[in-house]
Amino acid sequence: MFDELPDYFRQKLIEPSDLEDKILALKKKQTIVSINGSFDLLHAGHLYILEEAKKQGDCLIVALNSDESIKRYKDITRPIIPLKYRLQMLSALQFVNHVTWFEEDDPRKILSFIKPHVHVNGAEYGESCLEAETVQKQGGRIHIVKLIDGLSTSQIIEKVRAICV
Repeated sequence: MFDELPDYFRQKLIEPSDLEDKILALKKKQTIVSINGSFDLLHAGHLYILEEAKKQGDCLIVALNSDESIKRYKDITRPIIPLKYRLQMLSALQFVNHVTWFEEDDPRKILSFIKPHVHVNGAEYGESCLEAETVQKQGGRIHIVKLIDGLSTSQIIEKVRAICV
């Protein structure tokens, strides 16, 4: 599925089956920061939270929801951008060290493999987010980043719909 994509992408990609071994090696030398989400229609709000996440440690790992996961937890019309291309876009960002994905509807299982020192979430989820217990049980902490007004994928989609009417 990813063979035809550029080297920069393949160097940053961690297949879910390789995650535990790769993370073990990285954790020996680096502070691991994780963030997860769909990152569908990559926009300036995403860039802001990713930049803030990178400030929390040495190695930023972005875990993306699979297409099927997004269909289940958001809407059957989403994602707009397929996983392959969302992974490619995120791996093109210089401050993202690695990208991976997960099939579940929430990230707790993949976070139990990553065991981040810091897990980053947007302010809409707060300190008591779904991931908090999993991350804290493994010795990590949650870092919350404030949102930029008007820059959510849902708000952008609504603006586009309004223009097209």
